[in-house]
Amino acid sequence: MPRRPTVYDVAERAGVSIATVSFTFRQPERVRESTRAAVLVAARELGYVPNASARGLAHGRTGALGLYSFDLMLAAPQQGADGAAPAGDADDLDPDADPRAFPLYVDEVQRGYELECWQRGQALLLSSGSGSGASVTEVAGRVDGLAVFPGPTPVGTLEHVARRIPVVAFSIPPVADGLHHVTVDNRAGMRDLVGHLVGDHDLRDLGFVGRLTTPDYAERFAGFREAVAAAGLDAPAEPLDPTDLAEPHRFEVVASLAAEDRLPRALVCASDQLALAVLDLLAARGVPVPERVVVTGFDGILAGRLARPTLTTVRQPMAAMGRLAVQVLVRHAGAPAEEPESHLLPVRVVRRESCGCPPALA
Repeated sequence: MPRRPTVYDVAERAGVSIATVSFTFRQPERVRESTRAAVLVAARELGYVPNASARGLAHGRTGALGLYSFDLMLAAPQQGADGAAPAGDADDLDPDADPRAFPLYVDEVQRGYELECWQRGQALLLSSGSGSGASVTEVAGRVDGLAVFPGPTPVGTLEHVARRIPVVAFSIPPVADGLHHVTVDNRAGMRDLVGHLVGDHDLRDLGFVGRLTTPDYAERFAGFREAVAAAGLDAPAEPLDPTDLAEPHRFEVVASLAAEDRLPRALVCASDQLALAVLDLLAARGVPVPERVVVTGFDGILAGRLARPTLTTVRQPMAAMGRLAVQVLVRHAGAPAEEPESHLLPVRVVRRESCGCPPALA
């Protein structure tokens, strides 16, 4: 293979020092315009590209931030209301057919993360996997800071990584784990949502749908119970239907109650993706929403605006979460042992047709 051109080759051709070549690419405002132009011409003629990795190694930095997700990435569109996957090869399916085929919560947080990195001139490494300690550690070795979505990675692994580089955990309640935390006020959001259903729509029979497999879902159920109790109603000890979308047999309780016409007046779902699947199930069984059953979600993903009826939900500031994570990592770059930051962002209820309100604009 031909030898790759180096900074020395560019400096020789442009007739400048290697320091001037370095400044041209890293701090161009410090180089005269005519000199900068000469360096860029020489680099283009030689096919020279600055080696950020080598430069970072010299300073103990990689110049990149990482973003790691787990099984939130859906490889194929969601199953239908009957629990069966769509027919045909997943690669042949129209990606615009159902926006719920994509992890839109992850997408929106990632978009904010990407925008903040771009505005700061920060390189970004996106990665996903099973959540094994080895896969997370391997990614951590290639970045100056890492943000992680909720997943199965052992806390001990993240704590180990956090001793070397700063780590931001999304949507995980802050504990003494050495990690920075960016979360939202799930309890307050759910209390506000239930307060709207009870106070504005006079609904007294509500059921919670969703398995409490994540800290977010557990906090939302706790907020649901608090609001129901505050309204003078009996607070359930467990969700009405503890369905997880990954299960082959989903919404068995909701389906059974629908068949017997014993559904509660409102189904409050732990997430928008659960709520959208419930809307599909009810539509397939001829149960009108919101006339017979009110359905609500939580997250505020785009698919909720596209549903029919449009979905009442609680909107998380997902892009702001991604941006904030980058800001935290930049502040703590090179100093992972500093006192961790913890941020709790507010949420807001978005009233739409699935609860009986006119569709909102946001």
